[in-house]
Amino acid sequence: MPWLQLIRWKNLLIIFLTQFLAWWCVILPGAPQVLTCTNFLCLALSTMLIAAAGYIINDYFDIKIDSINKPQKMVLEVSIPRKQAIIAHTILNVIAILLAAYVAAQAHHFEWLLLQGCCSLLLWFYSTHFKRQYVTGNVVVAILTALTIVSLVIYEPSMHYFPKMVLLVYAYFAFMLTWIREIVKDMEDHIGDQTEGCVTMPIKKGLDYSTRFCIVLSVLVMLPLGYASITLFQRNYTLLSLYITAVLIIPIITWCLFLPWKTTTQHYHKASSGVKAIMLLGICSLLIYHFQLHTDYAR
Repeated sequence: MPWLQLIRWKNLLIIFLTQFLAWWCVILPGAPQVLTCTNFLCLALSTMLIAAAGYIINDYFDIKIDSINKPQKMVLEVSIPRKQAIIAHTILNVIAILLAAYVAAQAHHFEWLLLQGCCSLLLWFYSTHFKRQYVTGNVVVAILTALTIVSLVIYEPSMHYFPKMVLLVYAYFAFMLTWIREIVKDMEDHIGDQTEGCVTMPIKKGLDYSTRFCIVLSVLVMLPLGYASITLFQRNYTLLSLYITAVLIIPIITWCLFLPWKTTTQHYHKASSGVKAIMLLGICSLLIYHFQLHTDYAR
């Protein structure tokens, strides 16, 4: 269905999975005061709708670039008129704000709505300006990805220090891995981006520089992961320690070795998919965390 393709329904499911696992594995065991089941679902749906609106507005302003980079995947002006798309973008944002307002009202903190409002504005300006700027667009998307987790911390202020720090650590990794993936996507799309006058890292600094930059960011991801794995192993959280090492650290090292191999569009597409897979594996580690936490309590 064209509309599902336009709003990237698979990515929306990943967003929901991320928030659900963060809520179910970290927040729910602490008996949340605001993010009860109903309120969480409202907040998660609000997040998904804002993201869907962001995908629509991004394609709206990227028709020329997409006609060069990925003409076979174009939906706007092929199956869906641009006017319908901009109307859908507005409706989705309004519904998202209303859902978040319902949750904020439960806690009498309407200032929390600034988060949704800022996310909507950032997605708009990302599509119109930031995406074409050096580094800025990548960082904006990384921040927005991290905010899917940070929003849960904001909307559940009663959370204790340890679970709050756990979520902020996951937000850090979401930020870093998204930043890496956005650079690789720019490497994949650099031909079409250059045609439209974009100033992304691969265009301004070159593919080799962008590759080295991604590897440096990957090291900044692996170092705290290595420290966490050793610390968890020393505290008898063996399963989580092994998971981090085997399913996250080793794949990241492998990915760093894979990235410089070729400079083709197909190669960078595979590299981008690899980062996405690592992100999913990272999200799934919340299940191991939840299991080990309850096992520790049962001792």
